[in-house]
Amino acid sequence: MIVMKFGGTSVESAAAIERVAGIVKARQERTPVVVVSAMGKTTNKLLAIANAAIHGERHDYLQQIHDLRDYHSREARRVVPLEHRVELDRTLDEHFQELTELVKGLAVLGELTPRSIDAIGSYGERLSSYIVTLAFRHFGMQAVHLDSRRVIVTDKRHTQAVPNFPETYSRLAAVVPALAQEGVVVMGGFIGSTEEGVTTTLGRGGSDFTAAIAGAGIGAEEIQIWTDVDGMLTADPTILPGGHRVKTISFAEAAELAYFGAKVLHPATVVPAIEKNIPVLILNSRRPDVPGTRIVAQTVACENVVKSIACKRKITLLNIHSTRMLMAHGFLRRIFEVFDRFETPVDMVATSEVSVSLTIDNSQHLDTIVKELRQFAEVESEKDQTIVCLVGENIRHTPGVARRVFDALDGINIRMISQGASLLNLSFVVAEKDVTSTVAALHEEFFSELDPAVFERNEAVHA
Repeated sequence: MIVMKFGGTSVESAAAIERVAGIVKARQERTPVVVVSAMGKTTNKLLAIANAAIHGERHDYLQQIHDLRDYHSREARRVVPLEHRVELDRTLDEHFQELTELVKGLAVLGELTPRSIDAIGSYGERLSSYIVTLAFRHFGMQAVHLDSRRVIVTDKRHTQAVPNFPETYSRLAAVVPALAQEGVVVMGGFIGSTEEGVTTTLGRGGSDFTAAIAGAGIGAEEIQIWTDVDGMLTADPTILPGGHRVKTISFAEAAELAYFGAKVLHPATVVPAIEKNIPVLILNSRRPDVPGTRIVAQTVACENVVKSIACKRKITLLNIHSTRMLMAHGFLRRIFEVFDRFETPVDMVATSEVSVSLTIDNSQHLDTIVKELRQFAEVESEKDQTIVCLVGENIRHTPGVARRVFDALDGINIRMISQGASLLNLSFVVAEKDVTSTVAALHEEFFSELDPAVFERNEAVHA
């Protein structure tokens, strides 16, 4: 069995769903379990509907619900067989009637709680998985719909729910293989439920996580993440077009890249896969013949020092200084207690005896954090910063990497630098305005020569 996850752009239209059907049909002999995201930007639209409701914009939210139903109906009817149209219309009516009543309730309350966000946000995957199931039947496959809330069991941390892995794996193992005997199993990503049956979500990008959980639960031979790029590249294409495809990469390297901004993969995805030693493939649904990127448990031998460059943007840099802490203990503890109180994760840290520089990507509580830190230290904050991260297993074994970075970035102000504790990454902070030139210079420095066993040149991929 394999798990195949398709993102929102891969199922955004009738034409996209038809492509997905072709990809799945070509792999039917491997007993695929398909996980789908909401169609297009449906989740964003659902949250916009909720916000319109709590602000009393009745005409606006009713019109948005109407438009969203029309969108799903229009695209679905192009890929659903005639004999299933009545069933399709009935299901759409049921779901959008439920959604309308839920949104009207929000309008009365005038408040959007995390539990309500999950309830409303779940409709995207519930609808897309049902529509894709019917579409598969239209394109000649036996297909079975599985409501993910039956098998993905989580805690009650709404909008960022954490799976109960033993219970989830038990349910997946009991339900999915039996359904797979009837046809291709289709389930929605991102959603789950508490043990009491209350709908939860795994956080934005959680469909990748769902795929990995499903793969681990059924003991899949591999987990395929189908997206709209050819795999992991040597640089973020939104910053530097022309990066080269990485053929194979280790779980450890992929996790570093995902955490530091490589949007092609959800950071949590690799965790269940690592534990079960299941390979993960990143593939392009618009170019299914491209082999993509294969993520494996073991270290991947490579002649290049760096495998890829990731960027984490919209970062705030904090410089904390206190001469009163010279020769005193407890300085770091006091600092991090403040961040802990406001549940604000820290990405990078550089320290000396009396000063600490660190970065955060969530500035929601920044003003309050700075106010508390100023009770015992001087604090300066700099917004609009970016973490640039070089990732590669060979960084730990290769002398002179930092020298090559500084030589390549001559003239660009590096605000902070840190060698990752994993020894797989070398990270530093630059101003947002310098990101493009920084990545371009580093890409030229570290990828002018390529190990052909690990990389495929851009010209070969996009010719």
